[in-house]
Amino acid sequence: MIRSTIHRTIARAGLAAGALLLAAGLMPRPAAAQGSGSATMDTIRQRGQLICGVSTGVPGFSLPDSQGVMRGLDADSCRAVAATVLGDQNKVKFVPLTTTNRFTALQSGEIDVLIRSTTWTLGREANLGLLFAWVNYYDGTAFMVKKSTGVKSAKELDGATICVQPGTSTELAINDYFRINHMKFTPVLIQDYAEIQNAFFSGRCDAYSTDGSGLAVTRFAQGPKADDYVILPEVISKEPLGAMVRKGDDKWFDMVRWTFIALLTAEEEGVTSKNVDEMLKSTTPGIRRLLGVDGDMGKALGVDNKWAYNAIKQVGNFAEIWDRNIAPMGVPRGLNNLWNKGGLQYPPPIR
Repeated sequence: MIRSTIHRTIARAGLAAGALLLAAGLMPRPAAAQGSGSATMDTIRQRGQLICGVSTGVPGFSLPDSQGVMRGLDADSCRAVAATVLGDQNKVKFVPLTTTNRFTALQSGEIDVLIRSTTWTLGREANLGLLFAWVNYYDGTAFMVKKSTGVKSAKELDGATICVQPGTSTELAINDYFRINHMKFTPVLIQDYAEIQNAFFSGRCDAYSTDGSGLAVTRFAQGPKADDYVILPEVISKEPLGAMVRKGDDKWFDMVRWTFIALLTAEEEGVTSKNVDEMLKSTTPGIRRLLGVDGDMGKALGVDNKWAYNAIKQVGNFAEIWDRNIAPMGVPRGLNNLWNKGGLQYPPPIR
């Protein structure tokens, strides 16, 4: 009798403690309570199309070709996500966005994901209700000037007029750089990509500042006149550019993140769009998991186990995407190489 009373007392104490821990969020909840679905993925499937926000036209990243087909690193990143979720890279709608309306479009649900040369910062992630899923381009703010100016360093730009897009991390980086170096400048704020370039080339400003990749692409696009322009050696900020999603849908965040990781893993393992079918016969465990031969990696994400296979087969691995879109612009891969080639891209294991 005494023993049973003690047992009942202990049980009641245990239940009370468990309730307190659960209320405090310290006790694991049942798997069903954690949620296994994704409202965003459900919407995409019902719609039969991914809606992806991109830039209004940046060569190498997102720019319609002569047939009106969107081309570029960001555009292909959108296609890869469509392939993993819907099994078809063509089931994507591109929505061109400016620097001022890109976040609102994502917050409001106008787009499912933003892949638009957008820098990952604390302020954006903490204040906007948005999350960065992965970095598809490591970049940095730089300056370009006409060679005829004789300017060889950003430290020589004191008093200069500088063309820059408003509402960008570039604008903040320039302000910080000039303040730290006790220099002054006059910003020429222009939103449109083509207009800001025209302003620089016409002499309306002494320098043009944006991400180094953008400057390299702009300079390369000048053809025989490319040597008339110089990109100054200073890179004055870190600009990790990546894909953004809304907070609150962890499964969708996982899906976008692991799509990029799959593309990097494929490059690391030597799996390409051309040999992926042959690689299905591979005995390498990592490749077999990546391509859905072994394991239930896709099921864990809420998609078909061929999710990564579809993206690699249809869009290619990360190196193929880079070589198709960025390399022709004359931009070295540098920091965007895999970790084992001196770069920063380090894909976590798919297992």
